[in-house]
Amino acid sequence: MLIPLLLGATVVVAIPANVERDASSAIPVSEKVPQTAGTAILNPFVAFSIEFSSFPDFAGNSSLPNQFSKNLLDNLGKLQGRKPHIRVGGNTQDLALYDPDLKTGIQGTYVPAVSEDYPSIISYGPSYFESYSTWPGVKFSHGFNMGENGTVGIDNLIATVPLACKALKDGKLAYWEIGNEPDLFKTTTPNSVRPTSWIESDYVTEWLAKAQIVKRQLKKSCPEMAKDAEYKYLAPSFAGLTNSLDPLKTWQNGLDTDHNIGLNSMHNYIGGADQPGVTLRHTLMNHTSTAHSVNQHANLSQVLNSQGLTKNIPYILGETNSLYHQGKPGLSNSFGAALWGVDFNLYCASQSIQRTHMHQGTDYRYASWQPVQTNKTTIGTKAPYYGNAMVAAMLRSNKDSDNVQVVNLPLSEETEAAYAAYINGNLARIAVVNLQEYNYTTTNSDSDSLSDSPSASTQRPVAKYTFQLPATSAKSLSVQRLMANGTDSITGITWDGWSYNYELQGGEPVRQSNVTIGESLSVSKKGMIEIEVPYSSGAMISL
Repeated sequence: MLIPLLLGATVVVAIPANVERDASSAIPVSEKVPQTAGTAILNPFVAFSIEFSSFPDFAGNSSLPNQFSKNLLDNLGKLQGRKPHIRVGGNTQDLALYDPDLKTGIQGTYVPAVSEDYPSIISYGPSYFESYSTWPGVKFSHGFNMGENGTVGIDNLIATVPLACKALKDGKLAYWEIGNEPDLFKTTTPNSVRPTSWIESDYVTEWLAKAQIVKRQLKKSCPEMAKDAEYKYLAPSFAGLTNSLDPLKTWQNGLDTDHNIGLNSMHNYIGGADQPGVTLRHTLMNHTSTAHSVNQHANLSQVLNSQGLTKNIPYILGETNSLYHQGKPGLSNSFGAALWGVDFNLYCASQSIQRTHMHQGTDYRYASWQPVQTNKTTIGTKAPYYGNAMVAAMLRSNKDSDNVQVVNLPLSEETEAAYAAYINGNLARIAVVNLQEYNYTTTNSDSDSLSDSPSASTQRPVAKYTFQLPATSAKSLSVQRLMANGTDSITGITWDGWSYNYELQGGEPVRQSNVTIGESLSVSKKGMIEIEVPYSSGAMISL
């Protein structure tokens, strides 16, 4: 069982701002990074996974690049110091077949029995790879189809490696990937793609063989990308820890035999969009739920490292988001989901998960932005993007060589979380996330509210947090806030007073005149600071 990260001192529940509290109840924050902090994160930490079939929508092509998406990625690059890495993959990665004669980038047919959210019969042509040219300075991971087996699958792999490597040369490549969630290959209904007898050793044998095919094709078409320093994979890209393939057994069976795995990539969702009882309050805006989900990955990482199976291979979440099956309306697209994203990502960083790729797709309910107008969804920046922005700001580094580490500052209520970020061992920032519901557009009788959840009919409560800082010469510290009218807001959201709405400047930052900015906190002679955080909001303190 993973031991919770503690700073060795008593912590306190957040209380309403009009209630006094003893100074002894302050949350202590170490000047130097404590041993309980997570491993230094990868730079960048904030990253995205984009559904294979949706990638042309998000990126556009060489003749019509998607400027809106570019603007949003540029924003995050400025906030965290480097643009997000993009993994192109997902379920449709293993459904897509290459057609050299196709005149469009991609062509898909929806089969409702499989999914109403993405096409399940997919062809893509040579112009698909133009989408890799539209976001300068962004690195990509390209996902090859592993689900298609036999001659068709091998021919598809051989045909697409040259196209992918030429599109990703000159520094655009981050990693390759073979297959998406193979631990579901024999259990996915209605069309499983492997027999029930297919076990970990079979998967490893197949993966190693297909990786060799990729390398042979690289040597022919892009020989510089076949060198050991460039030739690395995300793997095993399992959907979870307890499906039909065991990740520990997979590594024990020699997944890294050829020493070509760059990142140990796993997937994670807090719950399912169609699971009974899923709510904002109990599923997403719940630090206990988030910690339980992430701790399972941290435990696996510790076991793999203890057995010497993943030495010097960082553990990441190569695909993750709130609720699988593309999210749930009113939950995954709400401000509450943005707050969940802050808590989730910072907790991951505190538990040595070194990067997270938040999954995106056209018309997906949990998406950070909708890249194009469709008959289902309006183009625009969605609530989760603002959570991405706060995480990026919290984990910002000024140089590629900076080591950024995060420590969880445990609080006693499951509706709040706090973190400290350290740069090169020194305290740099503190983040507080209040997850207590405050519903702006609903009443207490609504299904996702409980009797003690305030709404717009009552004054918005405020929680007060006191931190004991190390000795500092600063008399005041700056504050930036993640704000909206309430938990259930889907518009009117800001980070540090900035709106990234499509309707304003196509996703470029626009300062909102009705939002307070430039706030500062006074530091007492004893190093105490006190910050008030409204229910359902976040705040970041910079030293």
